[in-house]
Amino acid sequence: MSQERHYATGKRKTAIARVWVTPGEGKVSVNQLPVDEYFGRIFFESKVEKPFAVTGNDNKYDVVATVKGGGKHAQVDALVHGISKALQEMDSELRLSLKKAGLLTRDSRVKERKKYGQRGARARFQFSKR
Repeated sequence: MSQERHYATGKRKTAIARVWVTPGEGKVSVNQLPVDEYFGRIFFESKVEKPFAVTGNDNKYDVVATVKGGGKHAQVDALVHGISKALQEMDSELRLSLKKAGLLTRDSRVKERKKYGQRGARARFQFSKR
């Protein structure tokens, strides 16, 4: 392993991605599987490549990540957040372009808890006057 190894944590909903970025040829592995094999759909590939495309670092870094919790969509967003933070840690010059693309902001939206006496967080049981 190279000593040019940078770590960052990305989060979205209940998904947490621990990301290590090292100089390499653009391989991305998630939980010891290639990214396309782990997530399974072509849709996610462009999302994962976005931090590299925005900063002009296509195929320059390898990413090793462990992802826990949440669903696949939240895991992808957590992975992208982690990659962006690691790239920023690696080179502070990249901060402006990553910030402009909205990749450094943690999406803090989470599911609101269900309240007692109600059907959901905001939905009520049907009211009958008679």
